[in-house]
Amino acid sequence: MTTNAPARAEIDFDPATLRAFLGSALPDAAGEPAIERIGGGQSNPTYFVDLGQRRMVLRKRPPGEHPRGAHDVGREYRIIEALHPTPVPVPEPILYHEAPDVVGTPFYLMGRLDGHVFQDAALPEVPKEGRRAYYRELARVLAALHAVDVDAVGLGGFRRPERFLVRQINLWARQWGDLAESDPDVARVVGWLRTHLPDDEASTIVHGDYKFTNVIFASDRPALAGVFDWELCTVGDPLVDLAHVWAFLWMTTLDEYGGIMGTDLAAQGIPSAEEFFDFYYEHAGHHRRLTPFHLVLALFRNAGIFHGIAQRALAGSANAGNAEEKGKLDRIYLGRALEVIDAQQADQGISPI
Repeated sequence: MTTNAPARAEIDFDPATLRAFLGSALPDAAGEPAIERIGGGQSNPTYFVDLGQRRMVLRKRPPGEHPRGAHDVGREYRIIEALHPTPVPVPEPILYHEAPDVVGTPFYLMGRLDGHVFQDAALPEVPKEGRRAYYRELARVLAALHAVDVDAVGLGGFRRPERFLVRQINLWARQWGDLAESDPDVARVVGWLRTHLPDDEASTIVHGDYKFTNVIFASDRPALAGVFDWELCTVGDPLVDLAHVWAFLWMTTLDEYGGIMGTDLAAQGIPSAEEFFDFYYEHAGHHRRLTPFHLVLALFRNAGIFHGIAQRALAGSANAGNAEEKGKLDRIYLGRALEVIDAQQADQGISPI
């Protein structure tokens, strides 16, 4: 993980119980564990755990009831374990524990990675002339992930019989519940996606939430040391990943979620979306290109993610204290999806492809 993640004080389990478990599970690690909760995310609670010479990260399912398949940390661990021997940099998988007897929910441990996680996609910590190299590396590793042979690493079972893109539309429409039909804006986006479904799609490993805050770079150079947060990983169309990067960077402001929307890109030494796409296409093992469909789907998915956060805030089960505020982004992303649809229908071409 990272050496510069913001810390949170709350530890929602008994450290003594974890220590007793680790004493038998990792007999080579001795002493009292030092535990620090990290991050302020909306998903699975994450902690630094240092025990003797072992520097680890614990990631657990949040407490409470969740939809079937949500916050499946066992699935995350399986993905990291499968990718560890590949060119995709991931933390070392250490162990997975399914029973809730240790920390109250299933959890896994992975090796802690040293480096830097950028919370601001404008990369203010990097000299202007060096920022493009970090974006190029971000694109290169994404292409490397999409080039992994799904079956060779044992993740072929992640495939589903129905079309991935159809499943994505249905998934994020369901996130809105009855609003998918009763709310005019939500219904319009859902209807547009269903009528503009591409004829083709590829089948690769898809990270599902690839962005600067979910990768760690070497502390002194533009080299990715690790990719994490695999909760949304699946097998599907790689262009969904690429569009997601666009939505969370070029279509998100700094104040909203650390994006670069509204930034003078040239003045800051940051590539345009078109340049980033070219970085990716340069390394990709396929010749497919983004379409307005993929862009609208990415924005609609972001809207659905934040709508879910808003609903969890109302239910009192959100992991982060700012969940109610961040949940308001659901309508912002929904509006941006509608802008892409309006521009495409008017043939104005605001999409960066």
